[in-house]
Amino acid sequence: MTQPVLPSLIDRLHGVSRMSWRRRWLAVGVAWAFALAGAVVVPLIPQRYEARALVYVDTQSVLKPLMAGLAYQPDMDQQVRLLARTVVSRPHMEWLVDQPGMGLPIATPAQREATLTRLMKQIRLTIGDAGLYTISFRDPDPEVARRVVEATVTLFVDTSFEDKRRDSQDASRFIADRIAGYEAKLVAAEERLKQFKLLHFGTTGVHAQDYFSRMSMLSDEVVKLSVDLKAAERASEAYRREMAQEEARVASDPDLEPTGAPSPVAAALANTWKQLADLSNRYTEAHPEIISLREQVVRLEGQRAAEAAARAASSSPGRARAANPVYQRLRVALVESEAQVASLRSRLDVEQQRLDAARAVAGKAPQVEAELVQLNRDYDVIRKNYEQLVARRESASLGVQLDESSRMAEFRVVEPPRVQPGPVFPGRPLLAAAAAALALLAGLAAPRQAERLRPTFTDVQSLRKFTARPVLGTVSTSPHQRSHQAERSERRRVALAVGALLAVQAAWIGWIALGAAS
Repeated sequence: MTQPVLPSLIDRLHGVSRMSWRRRWLAVGVAWAFALAGAVVVPLIPQRYEARALVYVDTQSVLKPLMAGLAYQPDMDQQVRLLARTVVSRPHMEWLVDQPGMGLPIATPAQREATLTRLMKQIRLTIGDAGLYTISFRDPDPEVARRVVEATVTLFVDTSFEDKRRDSQDASRFIADRIAGYEAKLVAAEERLKQFKLLHFGTTGVHAQDYFSRMSMLSDEVVKLSVDLKAAERASEAYRREMAQEEARVASDPDLEPTGAPSPVAAALANTWKQLADLSNRYTEAHPEIISLREQVVRLEGQRAAEAAARAASSSPGRARAANPVYQRLRVALVESEAQVASLRSRLDVEQQRLDAARAVAGKAPQVEAELVQLNRDYDVIRKNYEQLVARRESASLGVQLDESSRMAEFRVVEPPRVQPGPVFPGRPLLAAAAAALALLAGLAAPRQAERLRPTFTDVQSLRKFTARPVLGTVSTSPHQRSHQAERSERRRVALAVGALLAVQAAWIGWIALGAAS
């Protein structure tokens, strides 16, 4: 398959060379024209020099992990990245332009505006890895480029701490204002809570459910005291009845033997009365044991009366009457019983008053409790916010002191601002070479474009293919010796013109290169 392709390629190259030869002076003229245009345009293009600086930002402070949880520590990496994106802003660029000795064109308002716009567009701050930041700027004057980069580095380093210090001051001022406001609210809430508790003294602090439990306990206590009071009153009545049956004084002490010892009947009667008094406090008169004891008392009383009559018959008539000991004991028991009745009645009145007061308070206890809960909720919210603000104020104060004692982010200029030794790509030598190559390419392309506009044909095949019509015949020529001489002379002139073009281009590129190197 390579056999047909090679002759076709050779024929095409022959056709192109013949076409270029036919329009040779057009190609030479176009090439010279582009060469002259490049010679005029390339020197007018200013060369730009790039100044660059490398800054390292260390945000890994030794105190940072030690103060974790104690002091407020912002995300320094994020803040530095934000600063890097905002350092090339209009206010910062205005500060940079106003610095003396910068050499920037700011004579007129239009020049100043153009310079600000160019600086904001052309100053580049690139964020690299491991905390490295590259600041670069390009300008025709290498010294101006260096000064701009140097001023930008100063702005980048100083602005970070100034902004952070200003932010800390603003935050501290805001927190202090809020603390003062919450302190006033807290004092007002405490005053409302105190007045409410004083107004509802005895009601606050007890839930409604506790009131009903208290009422139930008080009711049980009132019932118990009522029962005890009735029992004590019955015992007092029993003592009074027994005292009514006894005489206060007797002729002699019937309860004593001649030897002075108590008689058995008197001792048994006293013991029976004691048992009867104890049972009367617990049971009614219809209780079987009380009935039995009363029968025993009647029997013993009869025996004691018989003994007293026998002693009275045997004693002298003028014997003095003595105090009845049974009567005295009944009197003492009656006094104790009446004291117990009075005590129980007093306790019952107090408990009844407490029960009535609890019943009166229980009706409004739920409303008072709800109001107290609301007041406590408001007070707790205000106090919680106040305590949080105080804690944050202390954390912020500790953070400011930490910043003053040790910078949380350290800026170090790894590579100071310096200008690259040569102009940035593309330089003038490269532009000159590109202009020379463009001139040659334009000279080669001009015949082809002219052929497309006004085609000429040197063989039957191309004419037939272009016109799509049959060719009736051809006219041949035979070269003469003079025509060969003229063609050789023409080739020499073309070669001389092309050679002169190449020589001029080479000399011009060399001159441009020497000028750029100097």
